Amino acid sequence: MRRAVAWRLLPVLSAMAVGVGVVVVQAMPEASAATGGVTGYATQNGGTTGGAGGQVVRATTGTAIHQALCGRASNSTPIVIQVEGTINHGNTSKVSGSCNTAADVIELKDISNVTIIGVGGGAIFDQLGIHIRNSRNIIIQNVTVRNVKKSGSPTSNGGDAIGMESSVSNVWIDHNTLYASGGEDQGYDSLVDMKAGTNYVTVSYNTLRNSGRGGLIGSSDSDTGNGPVTFHHNLYQNIDSRTPLLRAATAHIYNNYYLGLTKSGINPRDGGKAKVDNNYFKNSADVLGTFYTDLMGSWQVSGNIFDNVTWSAPGTENHPAGPNPTSNTSISIPYSYALDPASCVPDVVSRTAGAGTGLQVSNGSCTPTSPTGGTTATPTSARPTTPQPTTPSPTSGGTNLSIGAGADGSSKASGTSYGNVVDGNTGTYWSPSGTTGQISVKWSSATSISRVTIREASGATGNIRNWRLLNADTGAVLASGTGIGTVTFTRTSLKKVTLDITSATAAPRVAEFETYA
Repeated sequence: MRRAVAWRLLPVLSAMAVGVGVVVVQAMPEASAATGGVTGYATQNGGTTGGAGGQVVRATTGTAIHQALCGRASNSTPIVIQVEGTINHGNTSKVSGSCNTAADVIELKDISNVTIIGVGGGAIFDQLGIHIRNSRNIIIQNVTVRNVKKSGSPTSNGGDAIGMESSVSNVWIDHNTLYASGGEDQGYDSLVDMKAGTNYVTVSYNTLRNSGRGGLIGSSDSDTGNGPVTFHHNLYQNIDSRTPLLRAATAHIYNNYYLGLTKSGINPRDGGKAKVDNNYFKNSADVLGTFYTDLMGSWQVSGNIFDNVTWSAPGTENHPAGPNPTSNTSISIPYSYALDPASCVPDVVSRTAGAGTGLQVSNGSCTPTSPTGGTTATPTSARPTTPQPTTPSPTSGGTNLSIGAGADGSSKASGTSYGNVVDGNTGTYWSPSGTTGQISVKWSSATSISRVTIREASGATGNIRNWRLLNADTGAVLASGTGIGTVTFTRTSLKKVTLDITSATAAPRVAEFETYA
């Protein structure tokens, strides 16, 4: 199914304050987010439209989000809540009235017909989860949710970035960036969980990273009333397991990019079934099978690429699908969809997944496309949809702000150093321990940059293939592309900028990571 319109706004008719941090942007009945754009199982069971047709309001605090939900004529009156800024424990409180909210979590309980979408400079839910309970027809789009904890301080939402439970149906989780800073030992739980009767959900174009658990469908072997769910065009990076774990549920999983799954990946069990099409698995272990139980699941596989994937030996409570995965079930899909070839998935997903990517989608032929139709409003600060890297000249012009700055990264090969990329010497370099990795430049105070030049070391020019440039403060993608050199983007104030190398033809060697105002 090829996506059509992703975000439409009609001209603004009015703006009036309705509460702390809430502004009415529009009250036209046709205002909507992502109208016609939903794909997968969320199109079934009556479809998923979120707040289409309702009032559009803007919120800059968690309390304002709750006020917007509570200010509706009824708990089913459609509403689109545009969110901008950082939402945290300090600005999120319970709001009383006809709604059912809570402090220290974004609570969507006993409601329907709601869209929450990040706009402007971006929406960051900092250590604050989104909880959906006994609700229907919900869209969460273009937001970042980070570092939500279940233990330690502060805690929120049981440690889940987005959690759904107890009679939830028709939810679309789209173009979000979800990440933690560790696993259960560090106080985190999961990035997307569905349990206790969560049905007809689509999870698309999200980035999920740096977590012990990606997510589950079904909280125990007796929680069997969940699904079906579609996962497509998501990036899973540096995840231990559960991408996802399926208990007695059906999932359609296609065109996802799995990078650095350390323990296990897609885990259908207890009668769970997964249709796994045209995904790309790289530098990972046991990416498909039934693990940690002898209650078997099943899978139908087609068109996947397994790049440097290792498989454990089968045994008690360990049933890997590899090393040569073959189908052991057949799953019928009730909706239409367009598959990208697995070979281009790393590139397409790296350019489209996550918040701040302009809601770009794939057209089924390896080409990211921007939303079309109507009047399109870019939900976050624009970034180049097709950046044009160039071979750097001897001098890039202006002052290189990296000189004197700090540097860090995800890993470093023997004999290389993070600091080599900010020393002004092209004779030294940093290289990751494998063919992918991250290298960052950081400052003690916010610094504005609009251009980056990456100089590869002598003999390694062209090794870097696919990459993303990230605002490490927010997780937003500043630019992405194939082949590296000089990249320009909207001027951004930040304390840390990260080059995320997602594929390379050989070991990357970055001699200099130059930044310019």
